[in-house]
Amino acid sequence: MKVKVDENLCTGCGICIDACPEVFEMGESTSLVKVDVVPRDLEDKVREAAESCPVEAIIIED
Repeated sequence: MKVKVDENLCTGCGICIDACPEVFEMGESTSLVKVDVVPRDLEDKVREAAESCPVEAIIIED
């Protein structure tokens, strides 16, 4: 699984970082993805982060 954050949509609320700090981190004003490929054991947490994003800025590529 790969994941990315749409910087045009992201508001920098940090919900994704709270849900999965192993994959997401805060940039200057938006969240960033720290990994190229999401480890299998973190896939559920990344999906939770995407579902929790209030502006649907997290894009999952299976």
